[in-house]
Amino acid sequence: MLLVALQGREADGLTLLESAINDATAVGQGFAVQWGEFVKAILFNGLGRYDEALVAAQRASDDTPELFISSWALAELIEAASRSGAPGPAASALERLTEDTTVAGTDWGMGIAARSRALLTAGDAAESLYREAIERLGRTRLAPELARAHLLYGEWLRRERRRLDAREELRTAHELFTDLGVEAFAERARLELQATGERARKRTVDTRDQLTPQETQIARLAAEGHTNREIAARLFISASTVEYHLRKAFRKLNVESRTQLAHRLS
Repeated sequence: MLLVALQGREADGLTLLESAINDATAVGQGFAVQWGEFVKAILFNGLGRYDEALVAAQRASDDTPELFISSWALAELIEAASRSGAPGPAASALERLTEDTTVAGTDWGMGIAARSRALLTAGDAAESLYREAIERLGRTRLAPELARAHLLYGEWLRRERRRLDAREELRTAHELFTDLGVEAFAERARLELQATGERARKRTVDTRDQLTPQETQIARLAAEGHTNREIAARLFISASTVEYHLRKAFRKLNVESRTQLAHRLS
């Protein structure tokens, strides 16, 4: 269920989710019903159907709020509500999410909280929160959540009319989503990138071993002797994102060290 939601498979995904929710409802499996509504919210957020995502997320977060699924659904609710013009539900959800994540204090929880709070914040404070989210989520193994942080930051930058900065974030998001097979969110990133005046390159058999613009930029900086942290600071991305792209560049260029990388690029 989670896989079809992340992949954004609208037709068969919704059929599967509705069937699972109906079956679980019929036999009183509340946990499965709540899970189904949670992943429906992910699916609808990926497709940009925010009103429907809000309804599903509210069901998932309000039913049996003591279960962990309720906390997970809050982030989906906040994103959907912020895009649907529903500040009331978004604010109350953020309050609950902050309380839940503060207790644990993990990079995962605090990263999701920062990303969610950024959606309801303006100006420099919002930018600081987006960067915090990327830094924290970049230290986890939750690549889809990291990609979503880049996407939301890129969307915010575009709306702030900072097109060049937006392209960096949206390009990173699109590449991450594409590599992960998170198709609906990848399409959302592609459309945002297109709105900045840049077209995302489609992956084909002929291009899959070619460096993407992001990989090329990171590879050249690494070849010049910059560390991952220096590259991350320069491009306003996380060090783990740099490592991810650099690893792919190494594989595509068939090199095993930065010295070999420098020779290869020269």
